[in-house]
Amino acid sequence: MSAENTPVSGGIVNPLKIALAEGKAVIGSTVTVASAETAAQVAALGFDFLWIEMEHSPITLETLRNIVLATRGLKAVPITRVPVNELWTAKRVLDAGSLGVIFPFCSTPELAQQAAAACKYPPLGKRGSGPALASFRWPAPEGYHTFADNNVIVVGIIEQELGLENVEAIAATPGVDVLFVGTSDLSFSMGLRGNTGHPRVQEGLKRVAAAAKANGKYVGLPVKDAEMIKKYIDWGFQWFQTTTELGLMARGAQQLLEPLGRSAEALQKGLLY
Repeated sequence: MSAENTPVSGGIVNPLKIALAEGKAVIGSTVTVASAETAAQVAALGFDFLWIEMEHSPITLETLRNIVLATRGLKAVPITRVPVNELWTAKRVLDAGSLGVIFPFCSTPELAQQAAAACKYPPLGKRGSGPALASFRWPAPEGYHTFADNNVIVVGIIEQELGLENVEAIAATPGVDVLFVGTSDLSFSMGLRGNTGHPRVQEGLKRVAAAAKANGKYVGLPVKDAEMIKKYIDWGFQWFQTTTELGLMARGAQQLLEPLGRSAEALQKGLLY
């Protein structure tokens, strides 16, 4: 694994970077509800990270801050998907204490470079200095700036055919840690409208995995169950986004109600994923 993916910190280190560097899988649950209490409960269930969703949910920066504070002392590391790939969106979630940023539609090397630069301080990148809140969440003895440069994780999402066409150059971008394949959006980009099992999508996954391996990066995708995780671990994937907190609720309802001959209405609304 390349040196840029090895955390070098005298204080707290990002357990996600450590696990990935050791070849282990990391599994996260997606947070979509604007509730610090719910997020804290999920963070204590055994997941490695919280995928805090700000692209497809009503979660605001204020709620994000409350979620980040609620994860103190719990297992799951708070990582945030921002709505757009911009310096200022990354800066605000990092300054709120997120220990990583997930960038949507990272479809060109230039966008990958912008994502990486947004997450490091000069001279390594372009992140602005205002870490009072973040340093309260991550009180590293070497100082927050050094800690953040070594421990913030950068995830670029490949979810367009353009991104797939550019994936080798994107994977070569310094500072990007994980290439995440947004399989649903990728399938729509291919005209397949959600058919993520289609051979073209599956071949795309293999291409991204190969590009990641060749460039010392990690690779991930969304999964529905443990069997999918086992399958894609064999393909070289290590970063897995699983169901939302609503999906976990629906699955719990299913386990209770189905043996009684009842169906959970939530399941019919697609909340299992």
